Amino acid sequence: MLFPGPNESEPRRVVVTGAGILTGLGHGWAINAARLRAGDSAVRPVTLFDVSAQRAKRAAEVDLPAELPPSRLSPKRQQRLDRGTRLLMAAGHEALRQTGWRGEAPVATVLGTTCGGMVLGEEYLTQALRAPGHWRGQATRTLYYQAQRQGVDFGDAAGIEGSVTVLSNACASGANAIGQAFELVRHGRAERALAGGYDALCQLVFSGFDSLQALSTTTCRPFDAARDGLALGEGAGLLALESEVSARRRGATILGEIAGYGATTDIHHLTQPHPEGAAALAAMRKACAQARVTPEQVGYVNAHGTGTPHNDSSEARALVDFAGNAADRLQVSSTKGGLGHLLGAAGAVEAVVCLMVLTGQWLPPQLQLAQPDPLCRFRLIREPTDAAVDVALSNSFGFGGANATLVLRRWA
Repeated sequence: MLFPGPNESEPRRVVVTGAGILTGLGHGWAINAARLRAGDSAVRPVTLFDVSAQRAKRAAEVDLPAELPPSRLSPKRQQRLDRGTRLLMAAGHEALRQTGWRGEAPVATVLGTTCGGMVLGEEYLTQALRAPGHWRGQATRTLYYQAQRQGVDFGDAAGIEGSVTVLSNACASGANAIGQAFELVRHGRAERALAGGYDALCQLVFSGFDSLQALSTTTCRPFDAARDGLALGEGAGLLALESEVSARRRGATILGEIAGYGATTDIHHLTQPHPEGAAALAAMRKACAQARVTPEQVGYVNAHGTGTPHNDSSEARALVDFAGNAADRLQVSSTKGGLGHLLGAAGAVEAVVCLMVLTGQWLPPQLQLAQPDPLCRFRLIREPTDAAVDVALSNSFGFGGANATLVLRRWA
């Protein structure tokens, strides 16, 4: 459905009127903001599945709420929900509760994920191997494994009517989802959109990353000269987006503005980024050009910063090239040292973190940083810091060269 603005040729300003977050640090904006600001870490020994045969033993698990949010789903249907859907519903409920939206307008839902219902596939295979010919529960697992299922279940639970789009673009998925929703609202193709990402830990993904030797066997320490890998995590982040005109008309509380989005692909390697960070640099420049923001105006960058040798050196080069003569003043940190790498949820959760920075005027510290990589000629935030920030960048760079940058602006 098209919602033309006052001037159809002029893109709309897109604002955030709701935000939901669930990570290993806790459930909701308040606890996550407090613990991120304090520099807490959620990484701990894995308990969800057996990791005795793996090199790495730690991840940032979520303590799921004991009960689901209020839902329109039947009790039987609620029992069938997988872990990923429960993460999505918790974060989505918080975002929707803040908006004050009513059911009079459709909502475009755009979600990013890499694992989706992967745990259901694991359960299906386990039962098929251990009990051939025993089919109880297998049909349900097949149904709920489908890519769109989590989004459909969430929409039905919340009473949302509108389109559902699922993006799976490696670690850029959550940022891509927000960027896609941003473009829908910006160009009048949707009045309201709910966008973000979610992913749950599962054994297949954990062991896969471990077999690639991408997981740290010590401590995940992004941008450290001695870094040896990432720490996986799980969680969900959702943003409620609408046009500025719509939000003002409703008298809604505005948390911030999505001002720009850049997406590029470098097509360099299946898992490694381009060593010079050329496409990452292009994504940042494209997002800032759309937002009409210069590098000197960027007060904070939430880096992709996974803690792997190749990713961090590539991103460091891109950030230095992006900032140019202002590189030594560019304030940067990666929150993956404490939250873990949330895969498809990473870009969405980190966009929520940027909103926290803009509304609270503080910077989350870079954890476990002993000796910065010499390539990091920017200012790595190592301690909890208060700062005046009007513009924040959130970088998400995934396997296969999928790069996405979001520009968020403080609303005053």
